[in-house]
Amino acid sequence: MSKKQRDDLDKMLRGGPLNLAGDVKEQRKIFDKMMTEHPLPKDVITKPGTLNGVKVLNIDIVGAKSDDVILYLHGGAYAIGTAATTADLASNIVRLSGVRAVSVDYRLAPEFPYPAAVEDAVAAYKGLLDNGTPASNIAMVGESAGGGLVLATLLSLKSAGLPQPSSAVLMSPWADLTLSGESMKTKAAVDPALTPAGLRLRASDYVADNDASDPLISPVFADLTGLPRLLIQVGSREILLDDAMRIATQAENADVAVTLEVTPDVPHVFPSFAAILDEGDSALKSSARFLRSNLDPKPV
Repeated sequence: MSKKQRDDLDKMLRGGPLNLAGDVKEQRKIFDKMMTEHPLPKDVITKPGTLNGVKVLNIDIVGAKSDDVILYLHGGAYAIGTAATTADLASNIVRLSGVRAVSVDYRLAPEFPYPAAVEDAVAAYKGLLDNGTPASNIAMVGESAGGGLVLATLLSLKSAGLPQPSSAVLMSPWADLTLSGESMKTKAAVDPALTPAGLRLRASDYVADNDASDPLISPVFADLTGLPRLLIQVGSREILLDDAMRIATQAENADVAVTLEVTPDVPHVFPSFAAILDEGDSALKSSARFLRSNLDPKPV
């Protein structure tokens, strides 16, 4: 990454209109406009639908055919964002991996606090199984809050005795809603996208009357035994750095195969900036290789 790439991205993020600590309804409008102002490439196919009663967005690329599927969980601090707002990032993963995606429009806080998002993600996963997709043909991908939600979903599947998917990719996962990670302090000045104050407010929306240290809310406190192979990607310039590092340590201690990729000098969910950031493009290619290597390839 050139210094200019980094500086331009930092300036763009710091000068953007999104304020995670602002009024949630207003921030949803701002985020939706930001993330959808540029049309998706013409070969990207998106189709709204439902899966086991949960709203989803099916994402595919023209000409791609596979029995495999990515269950995608978007970010937005559990309070903003939709499947459509992250369709560009999800479609890039679809393009590189050759695997279609089903992005879950899980219910958002504060209207629907925990456990609504987990219930919707689990229901969507069950829907894939019920439709005849073997667990070995499913991978999960999530960014930011969606990364934490992937882990909560995997833990819920384990508790319910359901089969685990082939693998999971976590991009800058928000996995500690108690905000106890040291990087909340040490990286606050260099993180151009997130602030502790913003995450604290959105955490209160999602946690509501529950315990923020509940492992299904904050998977950094969970026993990860039995989870599938994990790829964790995080930037060194984000306050969630410790969340990613602690999850990797927890996975190692639980004998879970895990790969942690910490990329220097890049911000939160940096793969979403692949078009302007070399490291983002490299991270997307790495995640695609990881997904392909763990899914059962059965082309139609």
